[in-house]
Amino acid sequence: MNARILYHNQLTLGVGLKDDATFANYFAGNNQQLMTALKKASVGHGERLLYFYGAGGQGCTHLLQASCHEANQQKRTSVYIPLRNNEDFTPEIFEGLETLSLVCVDDIQHIAGVRLWEEAFFHLYNRILDHGGCLLIAANTVPKKLNLVLPDLASRLSASVIFQLQPLSDIEKIQTLMMRAERRGMTLSEDVCHFLLTHCPRHMSTLFAALDALDKASLAAQRKLTIPFVKTVLQMI
Repeated sequence: MNARILYHNQLTLGVGLKDDATFANYFAGNNQQLMTALKKASVGHGERLLYFYGAGGQGCTHLLQASCHEANQQKRTSVYIPLRNNEDFTPEIFEGLETLSLVCVDDIQHIAGVRLWEEAFFHLYNRILDHGGCLLIAANTVPKKLNLVLPDLASRLSASVIFQLQPLSDIEKIQTLMMRAERRGMTLSEDVCHFLLTHCPRHMSTLFAALDALDKASLAAQRKLTIPFVKTVLQMI
């Protein structure tokens, strides 16, 4: 794929990689084996087809984007394709991606049951393998529960290396929040972390969004992150 086509794809998708979506900024917990496999695949030393699944907010998107960052650091070409809002584009978005070193496809469950999309993805799958590339796929469930209409696609995905993304425990979530806060220069106490877990939805994506809001609010108000201040900020978001 030439640079113009790749640039066009990224514009069509309206998505870019988040700067902080890296492996270094991910608390693996019981997902160390998965993270290691993704790191190896990203640089061309691991599985060429890897499928992993987990509930929303557990970090699938972060890990796929981290894989792209890892590939880019090694001067390898990559693309991140989110399918959650696939109504904004067409299956032609898959055309030409096989020439890249790494293709990361997120939320594949959103095209399950739509023959046109499944056929386009199946052909991309085959082209990537023919070209010696790597395909990383994230979903919310195992392949056999996607209700795919193409038996060949269901068979190929089921035969791939599959990982389940394990949710973090509350202790691990606190460790993750404190790690993320420290890297941003924030002072976040364990008591405040417990308060966040009690008063926010426990998806890490939601907790990170709350952390972003607290960071901005504390800087604007020149206030420390005490529980009363955090409570006030949370009531405003």
